[in-house]
Amino acid sequence: MLGAIEAGGTKFVCAVGDERGNISERIEIPTTVPSETMAKVFAFFKRYDLEAMGVGSFGPIDVNQDSSTYGYITFTPKIAWRNFPLVQALKGVFPVPIGFNTDVNAAALAEATYGAAKGLDSCLYITVGTGVGAGAVVQGKLLQGWSHPEMGHILVKRHPQDEYPGRCPYHSDCLEGLAAGPAIEGRWNKKGIDLVDHPKVWDLEGYYLAQALMQYILILSPKRIILGGGVMNQKQIFSTIYQYLQDFLNDYVFLPELTEYIVSPGLGNDAGITGSLLLAHHAC
Repeated sequence: MLGAIEAGGTKFVCAVGDERGNISERIEIPTTVPSETMAKVFAFFKRYDLEAMGVGSFGPIDVNQDSSTYGYITFTPKIAWRNFPLVQALKGVFPVPIGFNTDVNAAALAEATYGAAKGLDSCLYITVGTGVGAGAVVQGKLLQGWSHPEMGHILVKRHPQDEYPGRCPYHSDCLEGLAAGPAIEGRWNKKGIDLVDHPKVWDLEGYYLAQALMQYILILSPKRIILGGGVMNQKQIFSTIYQYLQDFLNDYVFLPELTEYIVSPGLGNDAGITGSLLLAHHAC
């Protein structure tokens, strides 16, 4: 039995299952403070005889296994979780191998294995929700260097008619600061779900996301791009992204048909937790 945690800024999804992504049981636990959330996490997994665990976590996190703070959530805007030793806390209760990576890298791994990028040796998974994050599979392996990718914080050109200062506490008007869910709410004083019939909202969103995709395409050249997260439930964004991306690239590189190249997650909302099960399997 494998244990999996998709540790999000709003909720922890905990599940048990197998390396094929089959989930036997799952629960959702609100992300409050570590002592409260982790007590519920421990209680759930103590009912099972675990072979290994996998954790896909919000970040930034330390994924360098040679580091003294490997397994930590580091400089997150969620103050209560800053410098929290997540892997160490789990190992103190469950002495099993633990795979640890970002939630978006876990989702990218799942989509490459069982989802929209199945059969391809590279893909890019991007989530646009409370924040903006991206994970990448390159030549069949998760992309990781000194640390994990932080593609949500790249700088983008501001739309000429956008006067919103940006929401990112670190960079103000980076991609996340201009295009994540809280930025939409801050700019328009309504949540995205209440702005469905306002084309200007989604035109602006497409403008920023297409800029980011252009940079990712030129640098990584992924064989498929998968866009998930709560904001991307507004499917009208896709057509705007396709149009702006074509304009920005200006025929400089050849791409497949965009409706087949830039797609929704094949695993839906289960990409992250399925990827965490795969991280557990790999840890074995």
